[in-house]
Amino acid sequence: MRSRAVGDAIVTAAGHRNDADVVLRAADALRAGEVVAIPTDTVYGLAAALNRPDAIDRLYAIKGRASEKAIPVLISDTTHVHMLTPRLSATAAHLARSFWPGALTLVLAALPDLPLGVTALAGDGVQTVAARVPDNGLARAIIAAAGGALAVTSANRSGAAPALEACEVIGLGLSPPLLVIDGGRVPGGVPSTIVRTTSERPEILREGAIPASAIAAAFAEIEPGPGYDERPRYDQRIEEDERNDLLEASP
Repeated sequence: MRSRAVGDAIVTAAGHRNDADVVLRAADALRAGEVVAIPTDTVYGLAAALNRPDAIDRLYAIKGRASEKAIPVLISDTTHVHMLTPRLSATAAHLARSFWPGALTLVLAALPDLPLGVTALAGDGVQTVAARVPDNGLARAIIAAAGGALAVTSANRSGAAPALEACEVIGLGLSPPLLVIDGGRVPGGVPSTIVRTTSERPEILREGAIPASAIAAAFAEIEPGPGYDERPRYDQRIEEDERNDLLEASP
């Protein structure tokens, strides 16, 4: 492993996706309450441990993000979803099996003890959390080593384009300095598709890398009850603020 100081940030150059030293260094920093920049399968993200509300607060400060806009959670594998939600419906479980790891964010009913910074009150009064398993081996290894789940938001100032390379994170000029894990250039492009699954009938909040037709096809594979409408709902009347909050936050 080699590291170098660049301006106000520290960059750790990972030799390959399973560099154990890099993973350990990132996990140690996260457990100590630091914000760490990590690569994902879409953009670079700013990560904080769920049990460190001070670090989550710093995420908001770095982004210049309004406190009412929740930060999504990335988990290392599907089994860790139970750290976030008291129940996983048949719909949500099937979608997770079908598209995780990958560009699908599931909005789930949240456990009551989750930090306020990662939960949001949906229009139906349900407290929710947005979760995803990224299709990036280095990101998943870091998340697993740090406990299985991290609050992660895109590495950028609120309203600006997210970073696709470590040097772009450094270019944000953040102070105090962050640990930036250099996993090379990430794909960027189309963001994740967001599906709310707080009921048995899924609701597409944002169509992204996974098309609505693929969500519908996966949902059709579930054995429906008598007279049940198995089509996912894409409600154009969803509050625009809710769409925009998820759009900006989800890496």
